[in-house]
Amino acid sequence: MPQYAALIYEPGDPDWTQLDTPGKQAMMQEYGSFGEAAAAIIRGGAALYPTTTATSVRVQGGSGNEVLTSDGPFAETKEVLTGFYVLECADLDEAVRWAAKIPAARAGTVEVRPVIDFGAGS
Repeated sequence: MPQYAALIYEPGDPDWTQLDTPGKQAMMQEYGSFGEAAAAIIRGGAALYPTTTATSVRVQGGSGNEVLTSDGPFAETKEVLTGFYVLECADLDEAVRWAAKIPAARAGTVEVRPVIDFGAGS
């Protein structure tokens, strides 16, 4: 059965390690409920630390010998990647139906993309 990545983008850059507001606590409860409801199709996923913890990596030169790193994300955006799920669904329509139930879909964006199975046919 095909798998789909549900990439979660939210406004701002929430720090989900700090559940310091009733709103964040309520949202975590919603994610718990979603996880229970979608347990049969979730194959993986994770919440991500804020973009302030990111390290961007670039390689310059044809030989790939010069590795450049910088703190933070590559680009500033209104919505940032805060987590993802890997969903195993019959088709894209089913994956979209589940993605629409992810709590962040109401205030942000959930991008659904098929996962390439490089092991298929091997």
